[in-house]
Amino acid sequence: MDKKARPKLKVKRQQVRRRRHQSAWITLDGGPANCECGLEDVAPSGAKITVDRVVEIGSRLDIAFVPRGATRPCEVVWRRGNTLGLRFIS
Repeated sequence: MDKKARPKLKVKRQQVRRRRHQSAWITLDGGPANCECGLEDVAPSGAKITVDRVVEIGSRLDIAFVPRGATRPCEVVWRRGNTLGLRFIS
């Protein structure tokens, strides 16, 4: 049986993403980092997270990589179900 050759996909990312399967904490509306999420991967420009529970998440949030740690402001650039793509903003 012959397999069709698949065209190679162009990768738009210019930075390397590092896979992580750990917890992170997001802050909504400037409150405390009280919503735990799963950090799937991270790059210097952004991250991919998964939220377990249904949470109203707007277009901006802050993320902390340790509980009660320093946060980084982010904007949501894509959504697929409970998975979000984030871009770090300075």
